[in-house]
Amino acid sequence: MLFTDIIRKKRDGGELSADEITFFVNGLADGSIPAEQASSLAMAIFLNSMTASEAGMLTMGMAASGTVLQWQGENLDGPVVDKHSTGGVGDKVSFLLAPIAAACGCYVPMISGRGLGHTGGTADKVESIPGYNATPDFSLFRKVVKEVGCAIIGQTADLAPADRRFYAIRDVTATVESVPLITASILSKKIAAGLDALVMDIKVGTGAFMPSMDQAQELARSIIDTAAAANLKTHAIITDMNECLGETAGNALEIAESMAYLRDDHRESRLDEVVMALTSEMLIVTGLETSRDKARQKTNDAVTSGGAAEVFSKMVHALGGPVNFVDTYEKHLPRARLEIPVFSARDGFLSAVDAFAIGNAIIELGGGRRTLDAALDLSVGLSGVAPIGSHVSKERPLAIIHAANTASAEISAAMIRAACSVSDVLPDSRPVIYEKLSGHA
Repeated sequence: MLFTDIIRKKRDGGELSADEITFFVNGLADGSIPAEQASSLAMAIFLNSMTASEAGMLTMGMAASGTVLQWQGENLDGPVVDKHSTGGVGDKVSFLLAPIAAACGCYVPMISGRGLGHTGGTADKVESIPGYNATPDFSLFRKVVKEVGCAIIGQTADLAPADRRFYAIRDVTATVESVPLITASILSKKIAAGLDALVMDIKVGTGAFMPSMDQAQELARSIIDTAAAANLKTHAIITDMNECLGETAGNALEIAESMAYLRDDHRESRLDEVVMALTSEMLIVTGLETSRDKARQKTNDAVTSGGAAEVFSKMVHALGGPVNFVDTYEKHLPRARLEIPVFSARDGFLSAVDAFAIGNAIIELGGGRRTLDAALDLSVGLSGVAPIGSHVSKERPLAIIHAANTASAEISAAMIRAACSVSDVLPDSRPVIYEKLSGHA
């Protein structure tokens, strides 16, 4: 079988067979298909899409391309469940949700991706913590999940290796925003992780891969239906990504904001709403709770009691990080050399934000990747990000830039100013939670 024939078939709008998809998946996993050919097929799929059958075969093939975890032999006293976000700017929900859910009786084996396009990656962010092993072997991963209740790690070479390679290729070839490819990428990892249930956070807006509600609903239904075919019960929540989520964007800065949240020192309102909704849904989809009101109370109690903070600190130490990290995070996280406020050209109300451009401004600082093997500066990013509706002026900046040098800070500042619209009129408020969808496995 010639791979050029497969590329040509999909380029011309044809439907790939099971044998052709298997050939592709095997070639991704063993490296026999070069990156330029894989990227050509990715672009053909991006332009011509895939049928539900093709997407399902790709999903199951990538899930089976490496180790598939089984949790039945661990004698866990709660459900194995995870959350996955389609990605956005300032999305640090995983660092809050995983320990909260664990404190509520769930087991959360969270296997996360690196940065993708303009969005930050959970696995990159957690490596801001000194000593933290984001790629442990499966023996340690299982041990931490069983003993602590959660473990947040990056995708290892053993888990869905075909997806791991394809994911990285898509990141740098402008082929990310494809419903079947997003579906297959997400679910292949989650199926390989051996979950009982999954909650999806589908982002919609200027900083999301799905900029319209129709696209977000299409992706949510694709994931729910494909997961159901694999007997993975999945619920989805469509959430707003028309601005940074929370007050920070950038690897170490997002960890710092997450620690302040877990300590119950400060919980930015939009971030809190997303965290509470998704974590509550984890208790619903697993059957631990039947009432969303009771589920929300339980998740909130996990924060206010200190239970979630304790879980996170235990997880960090079990994976090689500092002892009692939640209470000592400020002395451990890397800090950028420069902190420079960026002001609007005029006073007024922040009325709209191009969150995609904000994500690219962080890449300009060195906090995101331009190429597959790019090294990140984990200290750079934005803090004090002004929310839409706030009054910005010479006293209230749009954000504070954390940069390694003046040149990158100035370029980033110009991008941020261009991304922000300021008006004399206070903009209408909009919800952060748009819709909840469920399916039946």
